[in-house]
Amino acid sequence: MRTLFDDNKETEKTESLKKEVLSLDKFKNLEEKISVAIEKVKTLKEEKSITDRRIKELEQLLDEKNQEIERLKAEKNLVKSQLETLLGEIESIEAD
Repeated sequence: MRTLFDDNKETEKTESLKKEVLSLDKFKNLEEKISVAIEKVKTLKEEKSITDRRIKELEQLLDEKNQEIERLKAEKNLVKSQLETLLGEIESIEAD
């Protein structure tokens, strides 16, 4: 019960406590958001690492396939050259 002699100290203390509780709640909320952000960063780093490894694997596979293509082209050219030589020999036999 309030009297004329009260100097609002009780009210000021209550208001101060409310502000501290609100500040603490805001701090806890911020701390939680930071924790979530940190976990997200960790997850993204792990995913990036996995993706980087996969990219390297695929690049290596691509290099291998390109080498195989070059080998097959060289083999094709060799076979073509041999066939042309054989056809030339056949033509020369027929001409005789």
